[in-house]
Order: sequence, then structure tokens, then C-alpha cells
Amino acid sequence: MSTPTPTAGYSRRSQDIAPFHVMSLLARAQALEQQGFDVIHLEIGEPDFTTADPIVRAGQAALAAGHTRYTAARGLPALRAAIAGYYGTRYNLDLDPERILVTPGGSGALLLASSLLVDPDRHWLLADPGYPCNRHFLRLVEGAAQLVPVGPQTAYQLTPSLVDAHWNAASVGALVASPANPTGTVLPADALSALSQSLKVRGGHLVVDEIYHGLTYGMDAPSVLQVDDDAFVLNSFSKYFGMTGWRLGWLVAPPQAVPELEKLAQNLYISASSIAQHAALACFEPDTLAIFEQRRHAFQARRDYLLPALRELGFRIEVEPEGAFYLYCDVSGFTDDAQAFCAHFLETEHVAFTPGLDFGHYRANQHVRLAYTQEIPRLQEAVARIRRGLETWR
Repeated sequence: MSTPTPTAGYSRRSQDIAPFHVMSLLARAQALEQQGFDVIHLEIGEPDFTTADPIVRAGQAALAAGHTRYTAARGLPALRAAIAGYYGTRYNLDLDPERILVTPGGSGALLLASSLLVDPDRHWLLADPGYPCNRHFLRLVEGAAQLVPVGPQTAYQLTPSLVDAHWNAASVGALVASPANPTGTVLPADALSALSQSLKVRGGHLVVDEIYHGLTYGMDAPSVLQVDDDAFVLNSFSKYFGMTGWRLGWLVAPPQAVPELEKLAQNLYISASSIAQHAALACFEPDTLAIFEQRRHAFQARRDYLLPALRELGFRIEVEPEGAFYLYCDVSGFTDDAQAFCAHFLETEHVAFTPGLDFGHYRANQHVRLAYTQEIPRLQEAVARIRRGLETWR
């Protein structure tokens, strides 16, 4: 692939960062809706549930109380303490709140971690397929992503043997996600421990995206901090906590890294939204956690319906996802052009799902991702439409 020539006056890094292909698909879906068509949206990774009422009320109270000024760059002390308490309850970890930085979304946490750990022309190992912004943030800080092809044999995750095969003089660490987007697979504690050890012997950093923690089915995802206290953890209030539009996340870092991260936070964004932080305090109340658990059960029911239904239609899903709210499907039995495949179903059956091209390069044209972020009756309608659309495909 040739290197793109920057548009006059614009940076090469801007040209190197690809857009979300799903956004053009979403724009087309919205245009069809404006024409009166009923589109079933399975393309966007956003829960369909609105923010839970206790959080909304807490945000309204924060506004009424005038909590509209900057907070400390690391976040409200009360919120950092609440997050630390959550680690104690969920993971039995005694986590010092001083190690937590509250960020503008999980993206803010990734920005801090990549800015701290990656010099120009150095790279992290990343699984391919994976969440596209991870590699784009590395490019933004003049680093790079070393994409490692992964498949169902390793549950689409990095392993120590893959680290062995792909580590080189420019490598400085690895970023893994558990549960992962787009595959929904989870790294058990022994796999996290093995990855940690394989990186430590090389002097590398382990960064773990735990943004979908809480959204697991039939099991609990372990935190990497249970096996590696030196790891960096990215998390977010967007998925399990349902606060997507509030743009709030956090980063857990080793104590010695916090002063440097705080300095970066001060310069990059000053602080996360004060209103969102005050609202997020309500996330950890028992009544609010009960709401999240009800929603988790709803997601599990959706997965348990859609997974066998798609397999029956011929979509290959070789690893059952244990978390998140996605199904990453091998459609090579139907096509080697996932973009055209997705366009067909959007245009003819008005079902929107995402081509694999958004998630990397490895066999991307033979995969699609469907998000089960709709109620089961809508999923049933989507399956009926997909069945019909397969009859007219090519």
C-alpha cells in the first residue's frame, strides 16, 4: 500500500488515521430512515438503554448545586475513592485511589497511556482484529501498532507465543482487550498472567482494555490487576454503566507513573467533565448496580437468541463470546467482500451491521460484526430479514 500524500498544509498523521467505515454506513442508514424505511441498527457499539435514572438525577443535582467548574486533573477524590471501592467489591483488590485518573471517556485513558509509554517509531503489539482507535491513537503520538493476526485458535487474543513471534527491537509493550471488541472473548486469569510474564522478561508494558467489564455472561472477567499490579488498565463508564454521551472513563496506573500521567492530563484536557463525574458517583449505589445487572441479563438473553440464529443461517461464529455485546461472524461461506455484503443487507433489507474492515486487516473482508443492542423482537425481525436477504445475495 502506498503512503498517502498529505493534503497541502495538513499533517501526515492526519492522513494516516483512517475514518470509521461504519460511520458512512450509519449515514446511509439514517438517510434511508429519512426516506421512511425501518432500519434495524446492529452496527454501532452503543447500548440501547438510556442512562439509568439515579445517574441522571445525580447529574441534575450537580448542575443545581453549581458543580460546573474544573476538577483536579486526576478527577474528583470522591469518585476515585468510589472506583477504588468498586475494585474491592468486584475483584477483592485493595486499590489505592491515588493510582486512578478519571478521564474524558476510555479514549482519554488510552490517550494518556499511549502518550506516556510510546515514543516515536516504537510500537505496541495489538490483536488483529481489534478496536480501530487503539492503533490510531498510537499513530497520533507518532508511535505505531504492530498488528498481530489472530483467529479462533487463540480466541482472537494475543498469547505468549505470538508475543515471541512478533516482538522486535521497536516493541515496547502490548495492548489487549478483555472482553474484546469485536469478538467478545475474555482472557482468563492464567492467560493474563502468562502474557504479563512474557512482556516483563522483555521489559515491556502490559496495557489492558477492561471497558466491557461487567458485561460478561456465565462468568466474571478477571482484572489484570489481580495478576499484575504493574499493568495499566483502561476502563469506561460508557458500556456497563451506560453513560456513553457523558464521556467519562478512568485509567489505573502503577504509582510511579501517576505524576507523569497527571502532568499529561493537565495539558491535554485539564479535567474530565465535572458534571459527569458528580453524576457517576451514583453508579456505585446498590440500587443503580441492580439496574446494571438487569441490563446485563437482557444482553445475555439477546446473545443467547442471536448466536444460534445466525449460526443456523450459515454465519460461522467459532468462539462463543463471553462478554461485550457483539458477534464477530465469518461470512466467507457467502462472500469475500464484506463491505458489499453489508451494503446489500442495508439497501435491500434495511439491516445495518459492520464490515470487518473497521477492525483490522486479517481476513477483514470475510468478517462482519453485529451488535446485539436491540430488544429481542427487533433481533428476531433482523434475522428474518437477513434470511430473506441471503436468498437474493448474488
